Amino acid sequence: MTRSPVSRNPEAAGADAADPAGAELVATLTARLGAVGVRTDPDVMATYSRDRLPLAPAGTPLAVVFPSSTEQVQDVVRACADAGVPIVPRGAGSGLCGGANALDGCVVLVLTRMNRIVELDPANRLAVVEPGVVNADLRAAVAEHDLFYPPDPASYDFCTIGGNLATNAGGLCCVKYGVTSDSVLGLEVVLADGSVLHTGRRTVKGVAGYDLTKLFVGSEGTLGVITRATLSLRPLPQAPGTLVAVFPDTADAGAAVTRIVGEGLVPSLMEIMDAATVHAVEQHLGTDLGGGTGGGTLLLCQSDAGGEAAERELDVLQRVCADSGASLVHATSDPGEGALLMQARRSVHPAIESMGRDLTDDVCVPRTRIAELIDGCARISADVGLRIVVNGHAGDGNMHPTVIYNHDDEFDRARSAFDAICELALGMGGTVSGEHGIGKFKQDWLARELGPVGLRVHRDIRRSLDPDGLFNPGSMFT
Repeated sequence: MTRSPVSRNPEAAGADAADPAGAELVATLTARLGAVGVRTDPDVMATYSRDRLPLAPAGTPLAVVFPSSTEQVQDVVRACADAGVPIVPRGAGSGLCGGANALDGCVVLVLTRMNRIVELDPANRLAVVEPGVVNADLRAAVAEHDLFYPPDPASYDFCTIGGNLATNAGGLCCVKYGVTSDSVLGLEVVLADGSVLHTGRRTVKGVAGYDLTKLFVGSEGTLGVITRATLSLRPLPQAPGTLVAVFPDTADAGAAVTRIVGEGLVPSLMEIMDAATVHAVEQHLGTDLGGGTGGGTLLLCQSDAGGEAAERELDVLQRVCADSGASLVHATSDPGEGALLMQARRSVHPAIESMGRDLTDDVCVPRTRIAELIDGCARISADVGLRIVVNGHAGDGNMHPTVIYNHDDEFDRARSAFDAICELALGMGGTVSGEHGIGKFKQDWLARELGPVGLRVHRDIRRSLDPDGLFNPGSMFT
């Protein structure tokens, strides 16, 4: 159903004389959203044509639209449905799987103008928000009421709630608090016919009907456009205590993770960085994370239990890491020192970007096999002749092996390594995506993971909600 590319002329409102249907649709959208809500100039459309994965395919949209209300989203959906033009929903574009990448002739639906916190109910610990609300802004707003919104992707200071919902984003605190879907009570969704569906509830418990809320969370904009979300909040945790441990080899770090889980500990954060990642961050920040040990695999943990409970948790973490062969173990209750260590973790992606072009994978394996995955990535690196650095969320087994390459002629080898990592993870009983989603880059791997029956059911669900393939065609599966 995708349209052929149209030539771009700013004076022609995004469609030339050879595409009168496109020009008519742009005119209709402008009449309903106003000139400020519809952009067709090439620079703007290029900006909104792709997310942060530069290698996934992206086309040239017919127009980029910026609705400011659910009613305007309905107007866009109905107009595009009448014209047979696909819609690609988009937030801040922080994704890493091409899930928000444009198709030739589509309409990119940008939801960042819908950025209101509609309701904050401290007594019932919930918030109702629009999709354009920035994750960090919501966190700051609820913290004023001693409340906490747990999902915290590494890009939390600029990614939006709508994008988090679309990909079922995770983050650094998943080990204790779960992924985005674990904090969602209900949704408002515009369907392919322009009608509005309300899912879920405002109560703590509720099992009436199918769980449509979880169906839409993680659907990557392929089933409908989320225009409002009711989110569950938690009491604000105590300021965390932080522990850093450096291990001379990956196996020892992996053994520590296994033992921590076996001890029954649930730290609020447990991150792992292999030696190559640690070196990249040290170069990027100009600091020494290894404390003069000469480097190695780094494990970073936090406890937000507070008071004596946090002290006991950190004591056990120190003992386990030391017994597992750590060459350095350091714990601190100083929030400033902890924040500096967290800055190192959140600097991983920009540090890796400074090394060259990067292709970031997102696989999840059983926590007991993290070391095996890292060692497997080292073998893949040797096989393809490219550097692979590995970091991720040790607490839940969600790892981010990243392939570094520097020339166009190395891309095929980088893609080969990327695929080999996915195969390695599946072979360990894992999954090909822990939090980034499938997008336009991993469709074949999703099909392999689901199997033919699972893929058929996915397609049947999608067809039942979007029979004409209006929403984000080409994402997740063809």
